[in-house]
Amino acid sequence: MIFKDISVKLPIFVLFILTLSACSTPPDSATAVQACSSQLFSLVEEKVQVADRQGHGPDPGSSEWQSVVEFKLGIRGNSDIPPRDTEQWCAYINRHYIGG
Repeated sequence: MIFKDISVKLPIFVLFILTLSACSTPPDSATAVQACSSQLFSLVEEKVQVADRQGHGPDPGSSEWQSVVEFKLGIRGNSDIPPRDTEQWCAYINRHYIGG
């Protein structure tokens, strides 16, 4: 009698698990932005517009570029910003200003 009960509940349980897994979507690796990557630098450039109208400006990702990003965002000198030239800085900018 106990086996009959399990044989009915098991397929229902398996179906339930399969349904849940089909409804959840894994993060899209194409939209995930790596910290301090050229993809992040491009997103920051689009949002912050570091270069001037002629396209002149510091090299994306450089310390000078990061300083300009902080200036344009109005956050230069804030104590809660991680040091420039670190993965943490890039992650902070992405999380708080780019939307990553």
